[in-house]
Amino acid sequence: MKGRKFHNLPMLFAEWQRFFHRCLLLLASLFFLIASPAYAGINDDNYEGSVYVLYAGNGSLVPPRVSLADALGNEKPIVMVFYIDDSKDCKQYSIVVSRIQAFYGRATEIIPINLDTIFPQDKYSPNEPGYYYSGGVPQVVIFDKSGKVILNKKGQVPYEEIDDRLREVFDLLPRTESAELKRRSFNEISTELTE
Repeated sequence: MKGRKFHNLPMLFAEWQRFFHRCLLLLASLFFLIASPAYAGINDDNYEGSVYVLYAGNGSLVPPRVSLADALGNEKPIVMVFYIDDSKDCKQYSIVVSRIQAFYGRATEIIPINLDTIFPQDKYSPNEPGYYYSGGVPQVVIFDKSGKVILNKKGQVPYEEIDDRLREVFDLLPRTESAELKRRSFNEISTELTE
């Protein structure tokens, strides 16, 4: 007789397990219905992650490959951009920075600097990003090959203005006298630059 009581125990355990899983599923469903969704987008100042990954689709920009001190020693032009991840202006401008990298990334050092990574000090040296920051984001600082600042501007500096400065640095024809380079797809995977 005692064996019969324990014979139904696995079936009873399975019933309790199904009941427990259903309860968990119900609680999880209620949580997702009650929990407020995160509201963040390109047109607001809410944080939701790295602006370069989310809005420019370019995770290769962050973190920067080299520090400003190392880049100044490489004798390559530098485009340094100050930003913060919860700024509408920086979110929108990240696309321009990605475009700069697309056309000048091999010949220049592109250094996005998140202001949250700059520690406040009384003085900065010229090989530290804080030396060039002037109190607004986004801010673009362009150095020529010798390390001389040729552009230091706050706000959403147009791509064309940056392109003009870099054309001077590389001794390229002005945009009005050269063919515009556009990306052309020649198969589903690869692209090439064309006139």
